[in-house]
Amino acid sequence: MKTSTLSIRTPEGIVFSQPLAGPVTRFFAWFVDQFCIQVAMMLFGSVFGFLGLLSLNLATALYVIGYFVVSIGYGIFLEWTWRGQTVGKKLFRLRVVDVEGMRLQFNQIVVRNLLRFVDSLPALYFVGGVTCWLNAKCQRLGDIAANTIVIRAPKISEPDLDQLFAGKFNSLRQFPHLAARLRQQVSAAEADVALQALLRREEFDPVARVELFGELATHFRAKVEFPPEATDGMADEQLLRNVVDVIYRSRSEERSAVALQ
Repeated sequence: MKTSTLSIRTPEGIVFSQPLAGPVTRFFAWFVDQFCIQVAMMLFGSVFGFLGLLSLNLATALYVIGYFVVSIGYGIFLEWTWRGQTVGKKLFRLRVVDVEGMRLQFNQIVVRNLLRFVDSLPALYFVGGVTCWLNAKCQRLGDIAANTIVIRAPKISEPDLDQLFAGKFNSLRQFPHLAARLRQQVSAAEADVALQALLRREEFDPVARVELFGELATHFRAKVEFPPEATDGMADEQLLRNVVDVIYRSRSEERSAVALQ
């Protein structure tokens, strides 16, 4: 059965929901990416035109090779550099992620992009579009082979952290390199779950609240290992506050907060 969301359960028992991108939105994003690729090929047109004066066969062969390198390299380079996004995906707020919610690996990006030519057969991404339409997770052949999905990444407004952290010392910010790694490792869905748990903490039953924050703290401790002096003796709820503070606070605010401490 086709669904618009994919639920992922972590080993700690925490469930994250990822909104799946539909085939229509993905087609529009692909169209934008194709336009970018064609623009890039036009820039090389003068070079191929010059070579055509010397040898038409050589120019044709190099053009075919160049188109393959640019079209495949475009997706590989941008999806790796922009963490699962291309120009088209950024425009339509889409992102490629691992189907199990794990960090996207380089080999997954290579596989899904190498199979684009199969998905694009016979024209206008027909095979990929039909596969997406029939697949429960809206995956094209490249996604199935690479074990990836494409999700919608709606813009998340930055919350007012002062209401949660005003006047509170955050020991995690004493280790900026580890804090930066934490921001890289935590997905938008994970960050939102942690934030919502803090904002709604007073609504939970006391026992359920302790269990929830214990599971969340265990989950985020596993993301990045901070030195013992940063976390020893810290309550689970306070650890979660510090994690959310690190994830959402802008760098300028972070530098100001450190200076005040």
